[in-house]
Amino acid sequence: MKEFKDLNDLLTHEIHVLYSGEQLLVGGLERMIKKASNTELKNLFQQHLEETRTHIQRLRQIADLLGVDADEEGNPSMKGLIAESEKTIHKDANSEVLDASLICGAQKIEHYEIAGYGTAAYYAEMLGQAQVAALLRQTLQEEQATDTKLNNLAKTKVNMRAQHADI
Repeated sequence: MKEFKDLNDLLTHEIHVLYSGEQLLVGGLERMIKKASNTELKNLFQQHLEETRTHIQRLRQIADLLGVDADEEGNPSMKGLIAESEKTIHKDANSEVLDASLICGAQKIEHYEIAGYGTAAYYAEMLGQAQVAALLRQTLQEEQATDTKLNNLAKTKVNMRAQHADI
């Protein structure tokens, strides 16, 4: 899309960016699953990988409802967030610290997605696209739930283990 003339153009742009981001995230989550040592974290990443695949399908459905091609633009922001979170994968770190770092990176990605889905849902609502807004809000709730699960796992187990890793 070359020009933003109205809110509909912004909604279309957000759908493109979200779609590209979710596609990129599939590979990122697959690598995070391989590197995570905490079983709960591996399971949470695996669950979110399956949700991410559902989000891609949902975004295709949304694009069809809007009459646009979902696969039109890239997402340099998601590429950067994934690259940042993967820097620690290649560093020499014990497993507890690596797990804490993976959660940090995953939460940054979740917060980015929450902002994108929330904004797109609001645009759709304002444009009278009730079905599109409902689909976006469904994904938004799933992203928020994942963030909450990551946060709880970090606070109750992973960060404490990382804090005492060298002791």
